[in-house]
Amino acid sequence: MPGICVIISILMNTLLNDIKTEQFRPVYLLYGEEAYLRRQYRDRLGEAIVPGEDTMNRTVYSGSKTDPLAVIDTGETMPFFAERRLIVIEDSGFFKSASPELADYMQRIPDYLHLIFVENEIDKRNGLYKAVQKAGYVCEFTRMDEKKLAAWAGKMLADAGRKIRTSDMEYFLTCTGNDMTHIRLEIDKLINYTEGREIIEREDIAAVTSVEIENRIFEMIRCVTEGKKQRALALYADLVALKEPSLRILALLARQYNQMLLTKLLAAERTEQGEIAKIIGAPPFAVRNYLRTVRNLSADQLREAVEKCARTEEDIKSGRMPDRIAVELLLLTA
Repeated sequence: MPGICVIISILMNTLLNDIKTEQFRPVYLLYGEEAYLRRQYRDRLGEAIVPGEDTMNRTVYSGSKTDPLAVIDTGETMPFFAERRLIVIEDSGFFKSASPELADYMQRIPDYLHLIFVENEIDKRNGLYKAVQKAGYVCEFTRMDEKKLAAWAGKMLADAGRKIRTSDMEYFLTCTGNDMTHIRLEIDKLINYTEGREIIEREDIAAVTSVEIENRIFEMIRCVTEGKKQRALALYADLVALKEPSLRILALLARQYNQMLLTKLLAAERTEQGEIAKIIGAPPFAVRNYLRTVRNLSADQLREAVEKCARTEEDIKSGRMPDRIAVELLLLTA
């Protein structure tokens, strides 16, 4: 996990301290939209509680069909020639639906047992959430901001003997988005591609970096606004060839047009870029791209684009027009 502890030690200090001191809580809930960190800390915490080779005392449940009574039954089984038993429950949905049996069990967890729940989304009003919060430790993994992502990615490059200019790192993150799993994969590709060289150039990034779909969508919109309709159609054809459904592409087009409209309106009110990013739910580098693009567009033009996306969706769902052709017409007329 190169560089992560340096960047997020303040946020994850409790987990790191529990691992270091081996003073483990009965139950942990690791949740949030940053899947990379969830997985990393699931594995680190689990390995510290019960080593991976001890399959007799490690049990993993995954998915919404997990039976809470089966979890409890496993928890009541004494560890086999060991001090601790570990149960990992992942993507169960227990923290969005009722699970009174497990909520009750949180009050009587045996001393030898440790549970790790790993979820993407939770409801803090949920009874199990409140029970886990009382009995153990809850840790949310949110997306890192651009500065921390750049530091993390830069640390991985430095560990591999590579250097990168600040402007090129920004370009790299613009291509990858803020998903840490994707960034890690793209960093590995860059390191391999530049074997024997120290400096990573922008041309290297363009040559090997896989661009996230939302960034491709933005590039389509930018081409449309600049009158490069054929280029926008070519980008759309590439996404279709990659098996991206036309309706999903349309939904992302509508979302980004709406974000650009909000960016235009907020910028007119002199709202700071960081605040705009929070309001529209986009990373700061996306806001900077939006600001550059909307300079030459009016708020009315952006509203019309959002409305055209809605009409196109209606045409597709009503059967008046095939989905692929409908999106192509949208790109030609937006």
